[in-house]
Amino acid sequence: MCADIVLAEDDPKQAELVRRYLERERHSVVVVPDGRETLELVRRRRPDLLVLDVMLPGLDGLEVCRILRAESDVPVLMLTARSTEDDLLRGLDLGADDYMTKPYSPRELMARVRTLLRRTHAAERDAGPMRVGALSVDVGRHEVSVNEKPVDTTPGEFRLLEVMAAHPDQVFTRGQLLEHLHGFDRYITQRAIDVHVMNLRKKIEVSPRKPARLVTVYGVGYKLTAGPADAP
Repeated sequence: MCADIVLAEDDPKQAELVRRYLERERHSVVVVPDGRETLELVRRRRPDLLVLDVMLPGLDGLEVCRILRAESDVPVLMLTARSTEDDLLRGLDLGADDYMTKPYSPRELMARVRTLLRRTHAAERDAGPMRVGALSVDVGRHEVSVNEKPVDTTPGEFRLLEVMAAHPDQVFTRGQLLEHLHGFDRYITQRAIDVHVMNLRKKIEVSPRKPARLVTVYGVGYKLTAGPADAP
């Protein structure tokens, strides 16, 4: 699977290492060392994937991610030297689809890249919309709507809805959702599911604090349901 990838990394040695690994897998890679330049390039180029370092000059990676996510659904794999859970969850909250902390294994990075690209290409298949009450998830068109009104989602949020809409009323544990969302299991990422759920509730629920569609099953996980009479 050859892809067009933008690599935003200001460390020349690190950028060269990652570029070589990506090109070895026949991807087309453009390296950008500056946050503002990254933002403009992604807007023009519309790549298949953005590999984004958090610590960039001009505009940091978190701000780049925040701005892009408001206008684009390009998948974002974030690289960060910040290893605390709050720092990592902040990146996910801003719309990043996955993250890796430095130092990391280039082979693991390539595995994460392949997972994101497979997920993106799989979403292009036209299987028709899945409906759970008034909620519609159209995988082929990569569209979500509630009562026929469009809902903007990040790729990670969309994937979570896609998985749950395919099995309405089935309870998913955080670990199961992580496996679908990230393709790997690591303790520090468990709360990432909660972040995606919180953000989705703001978008698909009438009252996010009293969710009727994306419901918590205490002590287990989450399920997607039509809700009581599926109130608009």
